[in-house]
Amino acid sequence: MSSELPHLADGGRLDAWDRLRRPVWLFDPVSCRGVYANVAALALWGAVDLDELLARDFSKLSPAVRARTDRLRTATAEGREVEEHWTFYPNGSPVTVQAVISTVALADSREVLLFEAAAVEVEAEERRAVEALRHSSGPVGLFDGQGKSLFANPAAFAAYGLDAGFVARFVSSEDGEAILIRAMEGQATGALFQMQTGAGSRWHHIDCRPLQDPVTGAISVLLNERDVTDRVEAEAARAAAEQKAAMAEARQRFLTEMSHELRTPLNAVLGFSALLSEAGLAPAQQDHASRIHAAGERLSTVVEQMIALSQHEDWTGGTEPVAGQAGLPADAAPAADEDGGRAMRVLYVDDNDSNRALVSALLALQGIVCETVDDGAQGVAAATRGDWDVILMDIQMPVMDGVEAARRIRLLDAEVSAVPIIALTANTLDEQLAVYAEVGMNDCIGKPVKAPELFTKLFDWASTPWREAWREAAQAAA
Repeated sequence: MSSELPHLADGGRLDAWDRLRRPVWLFDPVSCRGVYANVAALALWGAVDLDELLARDFSKLSPAVRARTDRLRTATAEGREVEEHWTFYPNGSPVTVQAVISTVALADSREVLLFEAAAVEVEAEERRAVEALRHSSGPVGLFDGQGKSLFANPAAFAAYGLDAGFVARFVSSEDGEAILIRAMEGQATGALFQMQTGAGSRWHHIDCRPLQDPVTGAISVLLNERDVTDRVEAEAARAAAEQKAAMAEARQRFLTEMSHELRTPLNAVLGFSALLSEAGLAPAQQDHASRIHAAGERLSTVVEQMIALSQHEDWTGGTEPVAGQAGLPADAAPAADEDGGRAMRVLYVDDNDSNRALVSALLALQGIVCETVDDGAQGVAAATRGDWDVILMDIQMPVMDGVEAARRIRLLDAEVSAVPIIALTANTLDEQLAVYAEVGMNDCIGKPVKAPELFTKLFDWASTPWREAWREAAQAAA
């Protein structure tokens, strides 16, 4: 049974085209099915009759063909005609035609595409080139000398819409104008630009060059584009991450240097003024020493606030200065047993003379034996020849720093490898504390040194049974 043909909106009958010798057919781009074909079109499509052709389902169009069909709907919507080459594949065999395409309205309100075709002979190489171009994933366009679009492949239509001019494709019109001028002067351009697509601003690598229009012979401009937005954004994200890391490293370096340069002299001011306060001075001199210490405490607070360090409570004991009158702890534990046991022995490694003198004086007041050396290498050597209860270790030192010295002491094959090591340093950032712990340091005291904290941690660590634990481990391993 033959299909009942719809009527045109103007009342015309479709079967009037049956007498035409050129192929004519109607295609519904919404349902992706044929609506009508005259006898010549049935022959072109290799269909036995109209029913067989109309039963064919064209819904599985390639993205390029679908984009091209959408472009035709837009281009012919206002009564315009479009003339171009099409290659169809009826029953799998290619047929190339020169088609005039327009939009016609049917009586049922549908708008369909009218194809009026004439078969053309096209070389195989040309057909392959045209098909490859139309199915290319990258936008390709041809423009005249004023930037008007002469040709756009389906990818270009999908990206820019119908008849997008050369300059309008660029986010920066100045860039577009300059590239068009260069092309018309015979110069090619290959570079990265931001393009204004229907999906928004995208980064495209373009290749733009002049060529001769094969139809008119005039100089035209070929624009070939490749979307590299994902790569550009990934590179930008990586660069931003690297910049952020560099800024964080610079910030940490600044904080380290700032804390070291400010806290080291403050350590001497606060420490020696505390010693003077305990030296039995005359009232006027005692007042002077107290004022010096109070001023140092205020400056220390300002320094802590300025550096804005978030110090770990378990390692530094906080950043607040000791409240009340400066001085030494009244209830500090004795350094030697009351029954005459030996005095606590401390090795102090620090390159600063004032720091060594201050800590030695503080420890001497409590009867603690203190030996000092001024770099990490000397500290490692001294650690092997003394029966130490605790090692105090500065961090920033010449020859060998405190981190490396602690690491080497922990690698020694002797009891000293287990001696408690306390970092005594101005470098107390969280990241730095983690490094100290990683190399085997047991604790940290921040500079400026507070006597109560110093003695509390010394006595706590000296009283731990670390020697017994080491000896038991050594016997078990033997």
